Amino acid sequence: MITPLVASAILNPINSTLIAVALIPIGQTFGAGPGQTAWLISGLYLATAVGQPVVGLFVDRFGARRVLLTGAVIVMAAGIAGIFAFSLGWLIGVRIVLGVGTCAGFPAAMAVLRQRAARTGQGVPARILSLLSMSSQTIMVVGPTLGGALISLFGWPAIFAVNIPLAGLSLVLALLWVPKDAPGGTARGIDGAGIVLFSLTLLAVLFFVMDPSVADLGYLAAAVVLGAAFTAVELRSRHPFIDLRMLAANGPLLRTYLRQSLAFLVVYSIMFGYVQWLESTRGLSESGAGALLLPMSAVAVAAAAMSGKATGIRARLVVTGLAVLTGSALLQVLDATAPMAVLVVVAAVFGVAQGMTSVTNQTALYTQAPAPQIGTASGLFRSAQYLGAIASSTLIALCFGTHASSTGLHHLSWVLVGVSALLVVITVFDRRLGGPVLAKEDAKAHHETREQRAEA
Repeated sequence: MITPLVASAILNPINSTLIAVALIPIGQTFGAGPGQTAWLISGLYLATAVGQPVVGLFVDRFGARRVLLTGAVIVMAAGIAGIFAFSLGWLIGVRIVLGVGTCAGFPAAMAVLRQRAARTGQGVPARILSLLSMSSQTIMVVGPTLGGALISLFGWPAIFAVNIPLAGLSLVLALLWVPKDAPGGTARGIDGAGIVLFSLTLLAVLFFVMDPSVADLGYLAAAVVLGAAFTAVELRSRHPFIDLRMLAANGPLLRTYLRQSLAFLVVYSIMFGYVQWLESTRGLSESGAGALLLPMSAVAVAAAAMSGKATGIRARLVVTGLAVLTGSALLQVLDATAPMAVLVVVAAVFGVAQGMTSVTNQTALYTQAPAPQIGTASGLFRSAQYLGAIASSTLIALCFGTHASSTGLHHLSWVLVGVSALLVVITVFDRRLGGPVLAKEDAKAHHETREQRAEA
């Protein structure tokens, strides 16, 4: 059962990383500049950030297996469409569809694991959660290299075509090994108005975060109005898309979302901002800068492997916060003459945080989210992560301006120190971290969900 979950979960990170080495050749093909080709990245991030909670709701309503199979078919179709690219706009549309299709993996995996625990009475499947995170971390390491090899051999359309066999394998594995869903589950009672208002609200927030300026305050105003309308609709709905009352009463879950967003704001700021500084100011080549990230990735995979425990969640999250705080402060000592050994150490420190934060926050999510809403809760978890990723790009632009100088890196450092300090404080004073999952309550919720689907 683990293999199909991993196969589905890696579809999103592999599509996030393959595109990095394809932007220039795609731009050359269609005569597009960096500002235009950047939408190939933003399109998938926006679709994923908005789509994860929606797909998570479908997991809760229709079942994980059905959603996994549907997602695999969508990814295969997008892979085929990417081969026959007619324009840059077409490819951006394909990337958006890929974002929607690859949303299925994570919430479906969390739902399958939670349902399995309800049936067997087992505790937190920490080893499997660790494996899911390790697979994503590994894909992030090999993704650009794989993308470069595919483009060298077959041209840039290959980074879209590779989705056909990968999604096909995911489809077959899910058919063979993922348990069948309970009967029932219809579209009746789905909160369509809530889904639309949530999506529009989040899009308005994301567009503002991508380029915060006076000229774009309209996006922020729209987000406030749409958010108020969304809240009013959800509080009146009998079957809300997002149970706001549950979220308001579940402080630990909200803090897990906040920790994930803050941690990945720092991690993505380093992944993209640090690399730009290495190339622009430290004078490294693209390959040299990429090689310096290998220690970060290797440490991240090792940290994820060592974080596969159901206990000690709070302690590991404190270590994560201290790691990003230390790494952010170390950026202050870097300049154009910084020794290579120091550059490697800085990258490795952030690797500890990158590896531990995903596994540990996933484990916290697993213990905090109500079983009948684990899909939606998992989708919101990923949306929080992508919000941090998108905010990091804005932060990098504000600190660096037109050139990734050492002064800009030091400005970035101070902001990240502040974010990291907030992360540490939130974690240290969260006394409800790491509470146990009660198998009996999960089993009861599991049976109630089956009955509700049968009645639908």
